[in-house]
Formats: sequence, structure tokens, C-alpha cells
Amino acid sequence: MNSAGHPSAVRSRNEFAKALLSLMEKYPYEEITVKQIVLETDLVRKTFYRNFTSKDDVLFYITRRALSDYFSVINSGEGDVLDNIFRFADKNRKFLLLLDKHNMMHVALQCMNEYLPSLRDSSLSSENPFTQLFDGLDSDYLIALNIGAVWNVISLWVHRGMKDDPQHVKETIREYIERIGKIK
Repeated sequence: MNSAGHPSAVRSRNEFAKALLSLMEKYPYEEITVKQIVLETDLVRKTFYRNFTSKDDVLFYITRRALSDYFSVINSGEGDVLDNIFRFADKNRKFLLLLDKHNMMHVALQCMNEYLPSLRDSSLSSENPFTQLFDGLDSDYLIALNIGAVWNVISLWVHRGMKDDPQHVKETIREYIERIGKIK
């Protein structure tokens, strides 16, 4: 994939991303072709391959872009972690529902497992609530624990159509964490 941050390259990648999402609303993912993605845009096949290697690459681009926004919010230390997680899911509602519709929630999990540990090594701020929690511990396991737990909760919420009240889900999680703290 072309890593240039040139505005025209970014626009092209975003157009292909928008085209793929549009096609995912109408067709099974496995039936979507690069040709269809290109035809949904005003761009040419050569531009597609200058930016992506496959339709899966486009899907990973969309996911990484969303995760980058999420990480920025978490890393800033602003707000409650669970609130931020549900805001991320709500902001990306359409995309997450499409992933669920196509039984592809594992794509986001895979991206998180690859992307978030690399961010920890390069840009974890002191405001990030996990900085103190991870201090002196093997953060690889803790990141895996957090990603797995959070992603399974979000996946269930999305699979239920995102209809359950997020406040109820957050209260359930908080109560459970409190109970864990009381176990000796």
C-alpha cells in the first residue's frame, strides 16, 4: 500500500474505502471484486494497486483508520475508558454492523492485535490510563487481555444490533470488575 500522506493519495484511499463499504451493504464480501470497487469510484485500477494490494487491504485500512482515532482518544486520558470504547463503537456503528453482517468481526480483532501493541511501543502517553496499570508488568499479556475482553463485549453488543443500553453494559462490566477485586 502506498504510505504517502499526500492529499491525493489519502483521497484515493478514502474513495476506495467508501466504495468497498457501499458494496458490502449490497453484496456478500466474498463476491466483491477489486474491479467492482474501482467501478464504484471515478478512479482507475492502477490507482487502486498504487494504494492497496487487495480488497482485504482496503478493509484493513478502514479498520486501522478507525482504531487510530480510538487510540488517540484513549491515549489522551480524557474521559472514562468504557465510555470511550462505546463512543468508538457508536461512531463506527455502520462499519461494525457491516462487519457483523458479513461474519468478519475477526478482522477488527486481528487489526487490534497487530496495531495496538505497536502503538504502545511508540506513543503511549503518561495520560493513557493503561500506562500506570501496565507499569512493571508484562504488557503483552495485559494488552491481549484487554483487547480480547473489550472486543468480545463490543462484538456481542454489535451482534445484538447495538440495541442494548450501553450504560447497562458498562455497569455490568464495572460491577464484575469490582467483584473480581474482592476475590481473595
